[in-house]
Amino acid sequence: MKAAVVRDFTAPLVIEDRPVPTPAPHQVLVRLEACGLCHTDIHAARGDWPVKPTPPFVPGHEGVGVVEATGELVRHVRVGERVAIPWLADACGRCDHCVDGRETLCPAQHNSGYSVDGGYAEYAVAHGDYVVPVPDGIDPLDAAPLTCAGVTAYKALKVSGARPGTRVLVSGIGGLGHLALQYARIFGAETVAVDVTDDKLKLARDLGADHVIDARTQDVAAEVQKLGGADAAIALAVSNDSFRAAYAALRRGGTLVLVALPAEGELTLPVFDTVLNGTGVVGSIVGTRQDLAEVFALHALGRTRVIRESRRLDDVNACITEVLDGKVAARLVFDLRG
Repeated sequence: MKAAVVRDFTAPLVIEDRPVPTPAPHQVLVRLEACGLCHTDIHAARGDWPVKPTPPFVPGHEGVGVVEATGELVRHVRVGERVAIPWLADACGRCDHCVDGRETLCPAQHNSGYSVDGGYAEYAVAHGDYVVPVPDGIDPLDAAPLTCAGVTAYKALKVSGARPGTRVLVSGIGGLGHLALQYARIFGAETVAVDVTDDKLKLARDLGADHVIDARTQDVAAEVQKLGGADAAIALAVSNDSFRAAYAALRRGGTLVLVALPAEGELTLPVFDTVLNGTGVVGSIVGTRQDLAEVFALHALGRTRVIRESRRLDDVNACITEVLDGKVAARLVFDLRG
């Protein structure tokens, strides 16, 4: 099979021919149809974060494909079923986080495309209990971004407390942000979209944002405070300045949800204002298997649109450059269907 492999954090990915893996008793073998390119994959390939993956490895945690074989212990996934391979490759299933619905916080978890090989390949093996069925009728090129960008944005909206009558700021209308904006509208909130590029500001308007702010020419916090402040701000732009602006845009009792992970990310909080205003600051990382099932269900009902462009896996390094140069409207997806 063909796979894109990280062999060195300082070098481009290498396209290699590898043997098709054999599933262990608890695994399924998936013939991949699509895999999205997430900014996390770029951080993984460059070893940006304190906990680094170990080269050589195959990135990708938005893999979608058809099950071709199952291990002897797999009972609930059948050959021929389309499934998604998400960031949470597996967890212990026993700790308090796993058993009370917070499995993405399990300290013993493994992650697709980071601690185990992921979806930048024509085939992958995955834990049968942690793949998520993709409903019939969903295009694999849509399902792939929903597997991380969608579920991460969706979980952030859940964490934010968004509901009818609230005002939600979405900072960064990219792969996650264009979906976060749609989920905020589904939750019944008034929406404020913030970005720094003409294309993404237009995308926000096209997706029905109630207010659109150009952070290049407008003071984000001041503009949002004119509206009465944000009840929640979803911080998706990879920028410390955007974090500060989102915090300052909150109304009393508002919540800042941190999602983006810049390599040198840092936010200094004014303790007096945070306490006096009852401000909440919370981190939100991806979502559970149930969250992803809900994301797929919403898409199957026609409630969300995935803005994406398809690419060939052979062009993986050029695609990374596209993302880093800010030339991608929302999401790039590798079409692996040959």
